[in-house]
Amino acid sequence: MALRNIRLEGDEALSVVCKPVTKMTDHMQELIDDMFDTMYENNGVGLAAPQVGVLKRIVVIDVTGEDPMVLINPRIVESSGEQTGYEGCLSVPGKSGVVTRPYYVKALALDRNMQEITVEGTELLARCICHELDHLDGIMYTTKTEGPLVDNSELLDDAD
Repeated sequence: MALRNIRLEGDEALSVVCKPVTKMTDHMQELIDDMFDTMYENNGVGLAAPQVGVLKRIVVIDVTGEDPMVLINPRIVESSGEQTGYEGCLSVPGKSGVVTRPYYVKALALDRNMQEITVEGTELLARCICHELDHLDGIMYTTKTEGPLVDNSELLDDAD
């Protein structure tokens, strides 16, 4: 397993619609492991394959630090409610912006064994699913922010 370089906003890989995964290979398994390592090393809760330069529909998420999930070829099939809050991204380090997302989402995907799974989440998990799936379609959260991006240190100052 290895750490991958995270592509930063402006990198062409972050503006491309990714291709579906048609079969699981050893290379794809290694990519998934590397994505988890990279996400954890950078204190993230989600990471999409294009963020490490791979244009495939693969997402890893772990919002609790104890529930890692792999979503391959994911799609949201249901959503409801609304939540508005600060959101950040490993591809836009040190910055956050206010984004409105669904409060609840239900997604269908394949797991790393290419078995169908259903993932349902509210609050942070719902936000993370939406954010990461946007990456698979070449959409950055910065295009959805309500107002300017702020430096994360400003948010920490507000919490004191």
